[in-house]
Amino acid sequence: MAPTGSAHRERHIFNHDIMGCTADGVSGNHLYSGRVLGLSEPGDLVQLHPALASQWDAISAHYRRIGLSHTSEVLWDVNRARLAEYPALTPSVFFFGPDEHAVRPDQRWLDVVAAINSKNTFMELAHQLDVPVPRTTPFASVDDISEPDIVGTAFPCYLKAAVSVSGVGIHRCADTAALRAAIGQFAPGTPVQIQEEVATDVFLNLQYRCDSNGACRHAATEQVLDGFVHQGNRHPARHTPWESVEPMAQWLCEAGMRGVFAFDVAIVGDDEAPAFVAIECNPRYNGASYPTGVAHKLGIRNWLAKAYHTRHRSLEALDLTGLEYDPTVGTGIILVNWGPILVGKVLVLLAGDAAAQAELEQALLTRL
Repeated sequence: MAPTGSAHRERHIFNHDIMGCTADGVSGNHLYSGRVLGLSEPGDLVQLHPALASQWDAISAHYRRIGLSHTSEVLWDVNRARLAEYPALTPSVFFFGPDEHAVRPDQRWLDVVAAINSKNTFMELAHQLDVPVPRTTPFASVDDISEPDIVGTAFPCYLKAAVSVSGVGIHRCADTAALRAAIGQFAPGTPVQIQEEVATDVFLNLQYRCDSNGACRHAATEQVLDGFVHQGNRHPARHTPWESVEPMAQWLCEAGMRGVFAFDVAIVGDDEAPAFVAIECNPRYNGASYPTGVAHKLGIRNWLAKAYHTRHRSLEALDLTGLEYDPTVGTGIILVNWGPILVGKVLVLLAGDAAAQAELEQALLTRL
């Protein structure tokens, strides 16, 4: 049954299953479709993996208690073919690729996503638009890397597949021997790039969304890292260098991009004289998009979103009594990526200032 709701609000069908755009072998990735629920509104339609049905009552009750609106219209099926059954609803997908285009055709959206999803195209466009980027040498094929290219490389560097998912196909190389070994890891003909290492441990996620006015600033967050592993995001970020990537954001929207997309930007130098270097563009929703959407709906300005492991395998078993978000005071915990609790993982938003976040995290850890 098509969803009900106000005829004056644009209604969406959400399919944020990530299995067509994720690394193989990561536990629980098939359960990520649930994290878009908090971005929906009554009258929308959301496609969820059927395994999440067991958690529906618990997540609905949690959202009701904290005052987060969401749709109650669910298709327990993440097959993209279902998108074609609701032509009156605007599609919202995690990544717009050939499978999505096949059922909800949009050639301009498909083309711009395919173009900027290549790190080599990103670098070419960055140079055209004067967007600052690290020193990078692109190769149409890994076979084109010559011995002079290897010897002439400044180390450490990264050898990257031009198109990669979740960090797969990215190799840090400390010397020529490591670079040669990394080259051997790629199939012949694979487009790659050699990129200088950016000396920093501070990275920003600058999100935009496309609307009728073009590129609209969505949120600037700071990445929370454990070594090189992304753990979450913090808002507000220490810096908001929108101007460093805005020419490309505007170009993307004019070229046909739709929905939310984001740039990874490195901060180099010190806080008094920082410089900002764009690393790549993700032409899709990303991990920061879901807590950002929830925070926007609830008017939360200070938050930390972070992934945790838990011994629990259901939301009912996770006791958040006294810790749940309280809209009257603006602090507390919100479940964002709740589906992977079935395999012992959750991503939560901790609302409040830094002191409140630390207090909430310590209390949460005792219950996980």
